[in-house]
Amino acid sequence: MQYTRILVPTDFSPAAEAALEAALELAEKFKATVVLMHAYGAPSYTYVDLESRVTADYGSALEQVAREALNRAVADHGKRGVPIAAALYSGVPWEQILLAVNQHDISLVVMGTHGRSGLAEAFLGSVAERVVRLSPVPVLTVHPRGESSRGKD
Repeated sequence: MQYTRILVPTDFSPAAEAALEAALELAEKFKATVVLMHAYGAPSYTYVDLESRVTADYGSALEQVAREALNRAVADHGKRGVPIAAALYSGVPWEQILLAVNQHDISLVVMGTHGRSGLAEAFLGSVAERVVRLSPVPVLTVHPRGESSRGKD
């Protein structure tokens, strides 16, 4: 199989950084483009009526900070000679990742996983697990170095 466009969702965590490193290595071998994407959003599910109280300034500031972090990550890794594009989305991460797969003609997703299991996974859900189950393209999950395959609950 030939991978031409590799999507790397990031939340800027060590797990996402490990996934980006793995994707860059694959991109070098396959002469592929990496699409580094981030999905941001206000935690509106946490508090009742939060959405109605969030101002336009807050939304703009949140988008600006997310864009700056994404652009910084692209710049930090752009020196390797692998083409890297940035894609910023707003919304539920796993839904936005699947949307990005279709919009960017992705052939492989490489994403970090925090390795949660048990109660933590049941309460928090797993973005990686949903993407693995629902993605129309192969998904490679990567743990940060030094982590075991089981997270701490």
